[in-house]
Amino acid sequence: MMLSDVMEDYLKAIYQLQRETTDRIKTSEIADELGVTSPTVTSMLDKLEERELVDREKYRGVTLTDEGETVALEIVRHHRLLEAYLTEHLDYDWSEVHAEADRLEHHISEEFEERVADALSEPTVDPHGSPIPSADLEPPERPEGESITEFDEGTTVTVAEVADHDPAVLSYLADHGVEPGVELEILEIAPFGMVTARSNEVNEPVSLPESVAHHVRVAKPTEPKP
Repeated sequence: MMLSDVMEDYLKAIYQLQRETTDRIKTSEIADELGVTSPTVTSMLDKLEERELVDREKYRGVTLTDEGETVALEIVRHHRLLEAYLTEHLDYDWSEVHAEADRLEHHISEEFEERVADALSEPTVDPHGSPIPSADLEPPERPEGESITEFDEGTTVTVAEVADHDPAVLSYLADHGVEPGVELEILEIAPFGMVTARSNEVNEPVSLPESVAHHVRVAKPTEPKP
């Protein structure tokens, strides 16, 4: 089935939104995710529904069909493998790889994908901690953990995933040691949602607005040392 790059982008966006909820995905949510208007989304959903890539219920939203999910998983696998390759072998900063992978993900061959995966020793996560679908395109499990906003002041947590794709935000987080695998001590949670934390990599505290903190997933609190 030949699909346009834009169609694949929509399927990927719906897949990513579905990972965050058990509800159907609304037109407005897709519009926000892709930065387009709701009428534009409606027009594209008509095409995807015609190709049986989405299941649509009037006023309730859409979900991916099995075929639609398979297409989305393949694009997500391409994207995250490319992010990992660009970071590990071409010295890209993790704040730069998302846009580059977006441009390349639709155009690599299966052979190229296999060679990239082999060169990386079949990685399971990308540089941001997001899971990479396996070669058989089974939906991957989410990394353990939840948003940092769910934890209390004084808690020490380990960063599992940073899902924000804004290069400026990723650079800011990296400069303050907020990356997958590092420990964070939550110093303060302001009434308006600002989270202040300190990484074990950097002594200087970092302030995370609620809109950013929501995208920082952390593992359960570490056990205190005896």
